[in-house]
Amino acid sequence: MANSPDEEPTDTPTRNREQAEEEGAWMGQNWLRIAVVSILGLWVVALGLLQASGLINVFAPIADTQRGQWAAFAVLALVVIGIGAWSWFSPRSHRGD
Repeated sequence: MANSPDEEPTDTPTRNREQAEEEGAWMGQNWLRIAVVSILGLWVVALGLLQASGLINVFAPIADTQRGQWAAFAVLALVVIGIGAWSWFSPRSHRGD
């Protein structure tokens, strides 16, 4: 069973084209997952800051009180954390031969 590229570097460079393409695709998928979760996380932080400053009131249609709006924001933050955990621990993120 081969190690994932993140665990240990190989002693010799990759000379097999198929292996190089597989490792490139694997790294591309992982970087895409990181990018998506980072963008969603930044969006949630910006939304929370705008909500806290009173510039926007996004959750007003579903929550009348400020406590309810912050509860809705907390649920949104938990969803983003769940997406991050799913992308980090999904079987596809670990390369196995």
